Amino acid sequence: MKNTYWWQSWSRFVLWSHVIGVVGFYAILWWRTSPRKEDHLHVLPVQRNKGPEKALTANEAAKEPLVSIIVPARNEERNIRRCVQSLLEQDYANYEVIVVDDGSTDRTGAILDELAHSHANGKHLWVLRLRDELPAGWAGKPHAIHSGVQEAHGDWFLFTDADTWHAPNALRSAITQATSEHADLFTLGAEQELPSFWDRVLMPMAYLGISMLYPPRFVNDPQSPVAVANGQYILIRRQVYQDLGGYGRPDMRATLLDDRDLAHLVKSHHYSLRFIDSLGLVHVHMYHSLGDIWRGWRKNAYLGNRGGLLFVLVQLLGLPMISIIPFLLPLLARLSRSSRSEGISAQEAALATGLELAPLISYRAWLNRQLHVPWYYAFTHPLAGAIFTGILGQSMWRVITKRGVDWRGRQYHDQNARVPANRGSVSSPR
Repeated sequence: MKNTYWWQSWSRFVLWSHVIGVVGFYAILWWRTSPRKEDHLHVLPVQRNKGPEKALTANEAAKEPLVSIIVPARNEERNIRRCVQSLLEQDYANYEVIVVDDGSTDRTGAILDELAHSHANGKHLWVLRLRDELPAGWAGKPHAIHSGVQEAHGDWFLFTDADTWHAPNALRSAITQATSEHADLFTLGAEQELPSFWDRVLMPMAYLGISMLYPPRFVNDPQSPVAVANGQYILIRRQVYQDLGGYGRPDMRATLLDDRDLAHLVKSHHYSLRFIDSLGLVHVHMYHSLGDIWRGWRKNAYLGNRGGLLFVLVQLLGLPMISIIPFLLPLLARLSRSSRSEGISAQEAALATGLELAPLISYRAWLNRQLHVPWYYAFTHPLAGAIFTGILGQSMWRVITKRGVDWRGRQYHDQNARVPANRGSVSSPR
């Protein structure tokens, strides 16, 4: 009788502790991640018959700072045409596009040559071709951006990815708001294109994790040390980038989290950082299969975490607790009952399940709506939690066992390699 009472009391304690934990987690998450009105882009209407082909008057040139758009591209034949065409068709007149073809072995280079010669604004496209092996001590993307910066003339740099698409008024809206708010680094959250089942299952969970670790309200708070940027759209003042050393700094050359580390560098030196929603003016299609999603997030799931190994271990335990267990409470309650012990009643388990699933489904449905994912994908939350637990676990294991990180056909093992020499050749007229 005593053992039965002890088991029932302990089971109920564990159950209701879990209920409090899950409800509290989603309540805090909602507060931390809900967007503020001031964290949205001020969208300007599209201006027709204005672009880089239009000659600037002296007054217009004084008002519009030159923006150098730098696009690192490695084997991007699937994406590069759409990206570069959208950049060449901006309604902002004073900019240049520098695409860094980082040793591509597919048709990326041929597509860029075609655009340079056939597009109406192709004369504003410059292709920097990097042919040699990646120098020791560098990761691919920081080196490509650094190489592009050396050839740029702009007062501002815009770093953007080859898998993005930009509305015609995106750059003008961004540079106008960045200058009016006196921002030093101005970064936009891109709208995700999620056409496949796995995109819709997993991307909301990825956003949950990122927003939990890097809430925009804290990123935009100059008093908070939390800093992150979206590498798909980083607009930074040239003078600030040069003063800080940018990706040319020895401690930045090998980073695989180029966006987060640049944001941290900027904010830690007391420059102004702004992270806001693009409101659909910038789109991105990051991955095209479950394998791509797994490899893409595995690259930085461990390195991008705040708090080190202990915190990641807590996440490996906590992620199933807040994504899988709430759906299994009736089954677990039934298992707690036996012929010798009453355990948790079906009615109590049903109440606990309802209390946990209400905030979980509500938050996930809200997040789905932000990402234009059908609401019913909220019920794939356990599947997403299981997959991301596997991604995080493998990412951690590969790093701590020094197996390295693989991305874009390159393996990164030693993050403290020697400083390299310069490389590169230039083609395509400016």
